[in-house]
Amino acid sequence: MPQLDTAWQAWLNENINRGCSPESMIQAMMGAGFDQASASTVVLQLLQPKQVGPVVQAPVVIQQAPAVVEQPKAVAKGNYHYDTMPIAPGNRIDVGDREVKVLMRCERPQVVVFGDVLSHEECDEIIRRSTHKLKRSTTVNPLTGKEDIIERRTSEGTFFNRCEDDFIAKLDRRIARLMNWPMENGEGFQILRYGIGGEYRPHFDYFPPNESGSAPHLANGGQRVSTLVMYLNDVEAGGETIFPDAGMSVAPQKGSAAYFRYFNDRGQVDPMTLHGGAPVLAGEKWIMTKWMRQHRYG
Repeated sequence: MPQLDTAWQAWLNENINRGCSPESMIQAMMGAGFDQASASTVVLQLLQPKQVGPVVQAPVVIQQAPAVVEQPKAVAKGNYHYDTMPIAPGNRIDVGDREVKVLMRCERPQVVVFGDVLSHEECDEIIRRSTHKLKRSTTVNPLTGKEDIIERRTSEGTFFNRCEDDFIAKLDRRIARLMNWPMENGEGFQILRYGIGGEYRPHFDYFPPNESGSAPHLANGGQRVSTLVMYLNDVEAGGETIFPDAGMSVAPQKGSAAYFRYFNDRGQVDPMTLHGGAPVLAGEKWIMTKWMRQHRYG
């Protein structure tokens, strides 16, 4: 069995000293590829009351796929510099064809919640266009760069190419203006549907710089810099977008959106943007996601 390397030890030490909950740390480790039993054992062992002095005293042995061990090098930096986010100031933002409300701003991590990003009619049209194209959602394999189906992401999804028709082009222009980032740097819209119990356990949207599987993705447009999650329907219960390390959650409301930024002008990535989709407890959940890149994409 491989040892828990120094990067993971430092990450655990930092988050325990910051007062993060055991649940959030376990979820983060699972999001990086650890199995639940191993992550729980390590975290609970380090939280033993008998421990004195530094939280991590020696290497901890766990059962884990060896290639995943290096991931904290990309996500466990404690010196992330919060520069000025590109979102316009004020409580309302003119995006050209409508005015978007700013409902909440958070500086660390950089999160903004918007209202009236999409009209109800636009939400319905996106769902109508997507329903017949849905397939089981995949996630980028950090080792190979390929798209894999994983247990912790239980949704169906589809994509629209950037500006593929007049309707999508109108939304692309609006979202680029709202995120204050070049439209040509955006990936195509991703549409996701979650049924009862559907969830996406905590993860990061950026590509871990030190993982071999990130290379083909970084070669086209560079690193992801920010995300906008748009809610296409009201969810009866559950389905929040959660930021476990920040103690924050955003409830889905039709037409609203959650923005978060995780790549700064120094080329760092922000581990505080660990996020997930909480299980849907009643009804269903539809979202549309836009990812922005450093450079032109596609």
